[in-house]
Amino acid sequence: MFIVARNPQPDTKLPFLVKLPLEGGLVLKAREEWPRTSRVYCHPFEEDWPEAPDILEEVPVILCRRRGAAIDLVLDRPRLARSQFVFTEVKGRPAIFWQTQKTARTANPGGRVPRRRALASGFTIVVDTRERYGYRFAGREVQTERAAIPAGDYAVRDEEGVILATVERKSLENLATTLSDGTLAFQMQRLAEVPIAAVVVEGRYPALLASPHVPGGWLGDVLARLQVRYPEVQIVFADSRRFAEEWTYRFLAAAIADAPGEPPA
Repeated sequence: MFIVARNPQPDTKLPFLVKLPLEGGLVLKAREEWPRTSRVYCHPFEEDWPEAPDILEEVPVILCRRRGAAIDLVLDRPRLARSQFVFTEVKGRPAIFWQTQKTARTANPGGRVPRRRALASGFTIVVDTRERYGYRFAGREVQTERAAIPAGDYAVRDEEGVILATVERKSLENLATTLSDGTLAFQMQRLAEVPIAAVVVEGRYPALLASPHVPGGWLGDVLARLQVRYPEVQIVFADSRRFAEEWTYRFLAAAIADAPGEPPA
């Protein structure tokens, strides 16, 4: 249940409490009951949930899920059903904003997209030992190291050494080959075991459909079936090797930035 109650704390500028069915019951203080006209500022409630709360609203929840530096909330009602809690920073201090699609348009550009912090820098990208002629990430504040990766060609790890995100690199020719011989299906299976995973292709999607070695559209059909089977694995056509490297860097940097705690060295 999503619950809105009055904040029992005296002299508060955040007169409402909102309780989310997440992590045992996440409770936030809020300036408004719902972000109707603008984003609503929120703050963690430092006390236990009141024993006899003055409840204003209780609504069944369809979805409440943390996604990086945001929490998506979907309520079971026809209106005022979809919203998002954004965890960000304002002048170097942590801040939480509750927004809807409509109220997000009024926010500053940095606040529209949920983020924990700016894209990470000074982190390490692990390059799989089997990767030949790999990306160098020249001009970026990153280090690279060689190691065996269970899935993908490039990865970032947390402070415990656990893989946070991984990227499988494909040339257009290699993508066509692995689609034809079934290898990509098993690679997608391994990628799906990682929390955040993607395949980046150094080419354009129309070129895949125009492959001279197989009947027109067949490779596209196989790729579509794999995308439906493994929706948690993104497949990105980045046009060229240069842009595939750029996309890989930004994807892994964003995964580090959204991870709990400080970016690992």
